[in-house]
Amino acid sequence: MSANSRLSRAYKNAKKVPFDDTSKIILFSDCHRGDNSFADDFAKNRNIYFHALKHYYNEGFSYCELGDGDELWENISFSSIFEAHKNVFKLLRQFHVENRLHMIWGNHDMVYKDPEFVKKKLSHYFEPIDECEKELFEGITYNEAVVLKHTATGQEVFLAHGHQADWWNYTFWRCGRFLVRVLWKPLQVWGIADPTSPAKNYLELKKVERRLKKWIRSKNLLLTVVGHTHRPRFPEPGEVPLFNDGSCVHPRSITGIEIENGTIALIKWHIATTDGGTLKVQRVLLEGPQKLADYQKAQK
Repeated sequence: MSANSRLSRAYKNAKKVPFDDTSKIILFSDCHRGDNSFADDFAKNRNIYFHALKHYYNEGFSYCELGDGDELWENISFSSIFEAHKNVFKLLRQFHVENRLHMIWGNHDMVYKDPEFVKKKLSHYFEPIDECEKELFEGITYNEAVVLKHTATGQEVFLAHGHQADWWNYTFWRCGRFLVRVLWKPLQVWGIADPTSPAKNYLELKKVERRLKKWIRSKNLLLTVVGHTHRPRFPEPGEVPLFNDGSCVHPRSITGIEIENGTIALIKWHIATTDGGTLKVQRVLLEGPQKLADYQKAQK
């Protein structure tokens, strides 16, 4: 099956979510939450991420995670990840309880495509203090893709992880998982990167982006937001509308995309130093805000 076919199937079977100019949505991807070991790339940014997520919760945003939220290639079980970042999952549960949580699976958490696996592993957790099972993500579903559809204009925003355009990481993800667990995870401490990952291989990254652009052209201006490559992308109106929210494992920062008031913007959260010498978590606008309607014009 080709990249075009995989993307078209994901679009056809996507979860439909209505939105309008009053909607507020934050998109993050590639958190790669791990077990707080030396190989946990998320650990160094977890305080930044938690602060940002709490801000969006308090401001009434819906949260959509575009895949690779949990690092289930390097880690065998979800329970070790949950224990390492319990505060994050409890905050995500609050989004879920209020129907403000939309989860998409990527190649590193592709096991979540199985509803039975999700029900068994994510519905409840054991709380040692109370010595009982407690609800976590009861009734949650993970999707391959989500389509946001504007209730007034009919404009669609297609959300996916983006590994549909990466034949190795989609079709042979089990092989990739095996290699990461037995080979690349031990070598990661020495700074040796996985050459099959588009996030660490520029040539692979460009190939993935080319395939995504080709598919978007075939769909007649379908605005698309993905992750997977970890490279933030914010096109100008008139260009192929392929956006990328980056990742939450950048050095000392996380990036994401906000949809609010009928606009789209690329943002970064990082730790900044004040003149007084204290540290604070700060939001920075990188690109936009740009009206979503502007991307319905002709492409270059």
